[in-house]
Amino acid sequence: MKALKITFLLFAIVSLGYSQSSSIKVEVIGKGNPVIYLPGFTTPGAIWKETVAHVSTAHEAHLVSYAGFNGIAPIEMPWYNTIKNELIQYIKNQKLTNITVIGHSMGGNLATHLAAEIPNTVSNLIIVDALACMREVMMPGVPADNLQYESPYNNQVINMNEEQFKQTATLMATNMTNKKDKIDDIIKWIMEADRKTYAYGYTDLLKLDLRNALSNIKAKTLILGASFPTSEIAKTNFEKQYINLPNKTLTMASNSKHFIMFDQPEWFYKQVNDFLTHE
Repeated sequence: MKALKITFLLFAIVSLGYSQSSSIKVEVIGKGNPVIYLPGFTTPGAIWKETVAHVSTAHEAHLVSYAGFNGIAPIEMPWYNTIKNELIQYIKNQKLTNITVIGHSMGGNLATHLAAEIPNTVSNLIIVDALACMREVMMPGVPADNLQYESPYNNQVINMNEEQFKQTATLMATNMTNKKDKIDDIIKWIMEADRKTYAYGYTDLLKLDLRNALSNIKAKTLILGASFPTSEIAKTNFEKQYINLPNKTLTMASNSKHFIMFDQPEWFYKQVNDFLTHE
């Protein structure tokens, strides 16, 4: 009997360890139809709380944060695929159905990936300023195999001192929002990131190409694009990248950089509400 109790206890401990994801942390707010909110690179899930407060329909919000950011312990590489797989497992474990997934930047990539891999589970998809293959825009013609974790650039980033890294973070943040009061928040999130996750995780994103998976998506989709550097250039990129995505609507935010929810909050909330209300 004692041996049986010990075996049961060990089984319970192992089961508990496997039931708690190591690559994502999820905060659940409210009741209703499930909406999974996926933030961008280095960004906390809490960034979506303002959106949650302005979504008019009652829903159960799942705010996701990622390993290596915001004080969450880092994980081994590959980073992005582990997060994606654990998100799918989380959805299955929670028995979530008829899901809306809203993702900004990298979160938009994850949202797209979920909609492609579990198409019968994701009913609505909102992609906020995310490209299916950002490498094609940032590094045209460069094959994914050319990008490796161990590279001179990644090593430089990892070995930067705090002041050097803060200069890099500041430059990036100023190009992501027009709201000066939000720049410090973005800098803080970047500075808090585990440095290897920051370098290697971004390599994962540059290698990513979801364009061939888009035709698998069944979800009704809204793409919200930022008008940076210009609305015309950005819109052309979105149209090319998502040409294989069925049942989509593309809408551009005026006078907005990457963080549309910062630069055009009222417009953003209206787009989300209109989309979900007329689903």
